[in-house]
Amino acid sequence: MNIALLGYGKMGKAIEKIAIDRGHEIVAKIDIDQPANDFSNVDVAIDFSDPSAAYLNIYNCIKKGIPVVSGTTGWLDKYEEIVDYCHQKGGAFIYASNFSVGVNLFFNLNEYLSRIMKNINGYDIEMEEIHHIHKLDAPSGTAISLAKPIIENSDKSQWKLEKKNKNDLLIKVKREGETPGTHTVEYKSDIDAIEIKHTAFNRGGFALGAVVASEWLIGKRGVFSMKDVLSI
Repeated sequence: MNIALLGYGKMGKAIEKIAIDRGHEIVAKIDIDQPANDFSNVDVAIDFSDPSAAYLNIYNCIKKGIPVVSGTTGWLDKYEEIVDYCHQKGGAFIYASNFSVGVNLFFNLNEYLSRIMKNINGYDIEMEEIHHIHKLDAPSGTAISLAKPIIENSDKSQWKLEKKNKNDLLIKVKREGETPGTHTVEYKSDIDAIEIKHTAFNRGGFALGAVVASEWLIGKRGVFSMKDVLSI
């Protein structure tokens, strides 16, 4: 299939390599310093652009009838607008805060653990996410996705970067070197702690998942998630 890359940073380059290895062709590369391409021969677009550009990138793809997969975080205040527009235009769209197969299994494990712990007293919950120093948003989109079922299944009312009361779910944020991504969820009591953790060793898992999602999206209409792609 012919792929347009929206954003040609480290993730864009990683996606390019894996896509070519899987027999696909990169026919367009859109970045801050590169002009828009003719999208007439594009089968699918993969967006890992700057958060300030993501909404317009996705909107324009849907407008042109191009299926689009996005892993850009930091623009989700407009997510529902994109969902509505995609349905209106009969388009195809997948957003994931993280495309890694391992992370999506971790999402399911986190959701399951949060349901188990729902009626267990005496445990407080905290999260930690560690990423490279170049990451623009904090907390990560992955951390926000992990926080959602925890909030739904506990007395936590919202996530916070600084905990001000017992109903805040603290997300500790660290930016260190070139760390691809580490996420930890901890339930801690006075007598023990339960911890689940996912550590990415490189960007390969994110890039592979984005390409697999793009392959899956071809020929479909609607708004989907990695749960649909992976049938989990």
